[in-house]
Amino acid sequence: MGIPRLRAYTGPAFLSYGFRPFFFLGPLYAALSILLWLPMYAGEIDAHSVFVPVDWHIHEMLFGYLPAIVTGFLLTAIPNWTGRLPVQGLPLLALVVLWLAGRIAVFFSADIGSQTAAVIDGSFLLAVAAAAAREIVAGRNWRNLKVLLPLAALACANGAFHIEAHLEGTSDISRRLGMAAAIMLITLIGGRIIPSFTRNWLVRENPGRLPAPFDRFDIASLVISAMALGAWTFAPDRGASATLMAVAAVCQAWRLSRWAGERTLRDPLVLVLHLAYAFVPVGLALVSASIFFPDAVPAAAGLHALGTGAIGSMTLAVMTRATLGHTGQKLKADKGALFIFATILLAGTLRILAAFVPYDVVIDMAGTAWVAAFASFILIYGTALMTPKAR
Repeated sequence: MGIPRLRAYTGPAFLSYGFRPFFFLGPLYAALSILLWLPMYAGEIDAHSVFVPVDWHIHEMLFGYLPAIVTGFLLTAIPNWTGRLPVQGLPLLALVVLWLAGRIAVFFSADIGSQTAAVIDGSFLLAVAAAAAREIVAGRNWRNLKVLLPLAALACANGAFHIEAHLEGTSDISRRLGMAAAIMLITLIGGRIIPSFTRNWLVRENPGRLPAPFDRFDIASLVISAMALGAWTFAPDRGASATLMAVAAVCQAWRLSRWAGERTLRDPLVLVLHLAYAFVPVGLALVSASIFFPDAVPAAAGLHALGTGAIGSMTLAVMTRATLGHTGQKLKADKGALFIFATILLAGTLRILAAFVPYDVVIDMAGTAWVAAFASFILIYGTALMTPKAR
């Protein structure tokens, strides 16, 4: 007898599965936070936060928006990995409230105190890591325990961010550690789902060369990338870090080329995953170049290739596909999805360009494209996320 996928549940559909609240609130917050950040960047408004404005921006992207999407993904994927029932109802609501409390606490940390804000904000990732570990261990799904490593690193980086900002006045090591953890999550999860989805589509629609199976090269690429990101985190100006980042960029570009992405042009839902992942080697290469040639390549170029580009586009690509599949809709990119993909890829490209050109209008254009992508996601898929699955 098959394991039931859901308990007898009569509560709101919004709390029936982890992806629903977090794929709704995360993108909504991504759009609203950049709408706040653009005037903050221009010096027109200020948050009631103990963080300086740029730290608030970095923190809320790495430790506000991203954890919401990772949580939605994990709470949806883990039941499939383990065969256990999903987190839903009141336990899921508790996680949602804890995440929302963290966003409010960070924004008003100057009013409630930095320590109180740090405890409230830090509790969310710890709760998610504990919940994920419990389900994976209970399901004896040992091979997926590795997903908890970058999740734990993200939680540690968040705690370090609060401490460093309090002691030093701004973040430094902790922001790079958070970025490193985020990129390792993308290389781990992306390296699993991109070749899988690509293979499934090619077998059905375009027989021929298939993605290379996971092998020792993938393991070596992950190890080298982890070493490079670790070296950059703690020694960002050293030649050795730059060299490792360059090697990691080559490995990740080669890894991506093995997944036959060029054969998926007829399916935007699959193609966008490859395009999103491409920001990883581009970002690693730009970080390396910014260390070797600091006068020619700004550090912001690599950071935003990894942040706006890789994190922004990969999360939106995954959310769109997962939302379609789990709400009973066809796995097909309509005009709305194509607009989402185009605007987020444009946002990543423009934000890289903005690091090289001295015009604030390019940053405004990148921010506008980002807001358009995430606002469109909410407008197009918000109803499906809040209502029962289509039959």
